[in-house]
Amino acid sequence: MYRQQRNYENLNKAIFEGVGDYGIPAISPASYDVENWISFNYARTCDEPEQHGIHFFIDDYQFNRVWTQPDSYLGMLRRFQAVLTPDFSTYTDFPKAVQVYNHYRKHWLGAYWQMNGIRVIPTISWSDRRSFEWCFDGEPEGYTVAVSSVGTQASKESRQLFLDGYNEMLSRLQPATIIMYGNVPDECKGNIVPVRAFQQKWR
Repeated sequence: MYRQQRNYENLNKAIFEGVGDYGIPAISPASYDVENWISFNYARTCDEPEQHGIHFFIDDYQFNRVWTQPDSYLGMLRRFQAVLTPDFSTYTDFPKAVQVYNHYRKHWLGAYWQMNGIRVIPTISWSDRRSFEWCFDGEPEGYTVAVSSVGTQASKESRQLFLDGYNEMLSRLQPATIIMYGNVPDECKGNIVPVRAFQQKWR
């Protein structure tokens, strides 16, 4: 459900019925069989969009425009098999307000895209255990999700943070399929479909 509102933070376009303490827009469950994934920054030059999915496992500055100008990309994104929700950063050293805001933006775009006929798969992200109180709000249970392990295995601390969140995701969402961008840590369980990161493909 949504209603029209004033032109502020895209609220003129839609206000969705929210989930949890922060009113996070819910993403409808869906599963799509996508074999080929490319990052958003290659979307415009993709020759066969109907055979690809779009991911946002790149630096935020390369896709922030889908938030500031959401209607400009609807037509392009509809051409792809499926689109992952934008992976806005939720780093542990970000203030909580910024982390929650980025989670909200990810979900607003996912819900808005679904409302406009785009096939959406949710990207799951977290920072530390404190983020568990809100970082799974709005995510569908029992369907396909996506995560990225890139940059999470460099130290013992960051590796543990990733595994803590991953296991919490399994417990709360019980996903049928997990699309994992980057290397798959040995400890990760579930029906994982690995997607090689760009640097792995060209190494």
